[in-house]
Amino acid sequence: MTASLSQCKGTIGDVSAVPNEAETDGLLTIDELAVAVGMTVRNTRYYASLGLVPPPIRRGRMAYYGDVHRARLELVRALQQHGFTLQAIEGFLRTIPDDATVEQLALQRAMLTSWTPTAPTELTRRELEERAGRKLSADDLRRLLVLGAIEKRGRSYVALPHLEVGLGLLDLDVPEESLNGAGEAIRRHMEALVEELTDILRSQVLQPFREHGESPEEAERLRRTLPQLRRLTLEAVVAGFQQAANAVITRSLGRE
Repeated sequence: MTASLSQCKGTIGDVSAVPNEAETDGLLTIDELAVAVGMTVRNTRYYASLGLVPPPIRRGRMAYYGDVHRARLELVRALQQHGFTLQAIEGFLRTIPDDATVEQLALQRAMLTSWTPTAPTELTRRELEERAGRKLSADDLRRLLVLGAIEKRGRSYVALPHLEVGLGLLDLDVPEESLNGAGEAIRRHMEALVEELTDILRSQVLQPFREHGESPEEAERLRRTLPQLRRLTLEAVVAGFQQAANAVITRSLGRE
């Protein structure tokens, strides 16, 4: 009889193994967590096994996940969308304190959200040519690489956000060295601009937020603000370039 009772322990008839609703209020199973984050259950389990999220919350024999688990997985997704490898993601997450709050994790994710609507896409040469609408010669591919429109990854290519711009430049009757020089100038000035704007964001927006205690209400307000700030920044960069170009033309005409 003792053996039979032991065998029954942990089965559906074992009340102690089944948590009540109050104990699991607001918590998610692994399946529910995967759906909430937009990942497959398989990937969610794998990332959990790598330690990318804290150990689950145990209720009897069941494993549950809370808001912090979800916030960390959403941060993993943001890093993946930037093309980070799992090794790089593990390294980045090690820099975040184990006791980081949901608000702190959400803020990290908001800062890492891509400025482009779609993540870089890995394509075969045939798929890349389908995107281009024509055959691409070895010289075409080399020029796209130099222009930063694609990257080589093994035998495949990664289509970067400005692929269409690169393809359009291939058809222009402009010396290659001129295109390369223009591309280098744009990258150099854009990187300097982004560095300066990021410093302003950190010192004048994020630092005051941290000093005020990072309340959930303030964190939510900041998360809503950042996407709007990205859009307005992009629009301001385009408008600023147009204004600067017109100013240069005006000065040039004045000299003539």
